[in-house]
Amino acid sequence: MSIFSGKRYAVVGLGRAGLPAAERLRELGAEVFVWDDNAASREAAAGFNVARPSKVKGRLDALVLSPGIPHKLPKPHDEAKWALAKGVPILTDAELLYQAVRGQGSHARFAGITGTNGKSTTTALLAHILDVAGVPNAAGANLGPAALSLPLLPDNGVYVLEMSSYMLERIATLRFDVAVMLNLSPDHLERHGDMAGYAAAKREIFARQDEGCTAVIGIDDTESREMAAWLHTRDVKMVEISGEDIPELHVKALPGKHNVQNTSAATALARALGVDWGAIAQGIASFPGLPHRQQEVGLRAGVRFINDSKATNADATSRAMGCYERFVWIAGGVAKAGGIDDLAPFFPRIEKAFLIGQDAEAFAHRLQEAGVAYEVVGTLERAVPAAFAAAAASGVVLFSPAAASFDQFPNFQVRGETFAALAGVK
Repeated sequence: MSIFSGKRYAVVGLGRAGLPAAERLRELGAEVFVWDDNAASREAAAGFNVARPSKVKGRLDALVLSPGIPHKLPKPHDEAKWALAKGVPILTDAELLYQAVRGQGSHARFAGITGTNGKSTTTALLAHILDVAGVPNAAGANLGPAALSLPLLPDNGVYVLEMSSYMLERIATLRFDVAVMLNLSPDHLERHGDMAGYAAAKREIFARQDEGCTAVIGIDDTESREMAAWLHTRDVKMVEISGEDIPELHVKALPGKHNVQNTSAATALARALGVDWGAIAQGIASFPGLPHRQQEVGLRAGVRFINDSKATNADATSRAMGCYERFVWIAGGVAKAGGIDDLAPFFPRIEKAFLIGQDAEAFAHRLQEAGVAYEVVGTLERAVPAAFAAAAASGVVLFSPAAASFDQFPNFQVRGETFAALAGVK
């Protein structure tokens, strides 16, 4: 009998996570209903029962809601509102992966990675270290493949899951054998209401851990230190990490003190999973890095072009700015709460800023107050050649937007690829 035989699920949101989840649930024996508000997405789900969950007759075991669709704030999706009223559990596909793995008899371990910034780098680095050590592993969830599309691993395997706050608030039984919360700064507050709500969602990474599990936590910000104090009251092995713990690494793919923290996190997780120091060192040294995260994408006439498109908030941009003594800055898009106020300590390093996107004027106002030279240019197509012309002295064009991309681009990846192409890299 298949593990989900007799179960009935509704999947809402048929994008990168939703459609693979529906396909895997069906493979595992479940009866699956799918829905997306976009007609084209519904048409792409040929072969499935396409129906609003609220219109399905009979019970549903759960509503699998894509992470980007809200079930509470700022406004619940109609189908989520219905599910909450009917007592139908609202889950993320990572929860169902856990149920499937355990239901098929595998004792593979689960490693969870969260935090406002650094999740993807830490996830990819841990998976790379496990590869070097010869440990069977599969990485995904918020980074890479959808969680439920990952393969079944043997008992000595490790699932390495990047978990967003959106995903963490929709787990029910998933227990991470090892987990890390890297850092906390204001982000997604419209979804969680305030910092307390955001922190509560992140704290779910440690839910259901016991004395046999390891909790790793960064302590370089106030909110994380408060969570560390809470962890001290729990019966779990705990490891505190900091970007100040060890001298800054000189690995090209991992510049900056924030990557010291990311590397410390991956190291602590790997050690808790039984990986020896030699494999960890080899993994760190050979890690190629991830695109769109302080990625050097070009060198022209002595000017380095740095693609940090993944920096969608000021905290992430501060980590990039800390790596360069002087630079020309390209920034802008849809600003997060607080805008670029927290970047003030780095303003003296900015030779000139070229501002794009929806909140360019707001960024300009803040820079003007601080006496930083700037120009509102509107688009990347205008910003890149202008920044190149201005960067002769500093030798660095830093594209670290400190804002979300969706005013001008579908995602940060396309935004970064556009920057790289304009910088002369195909």
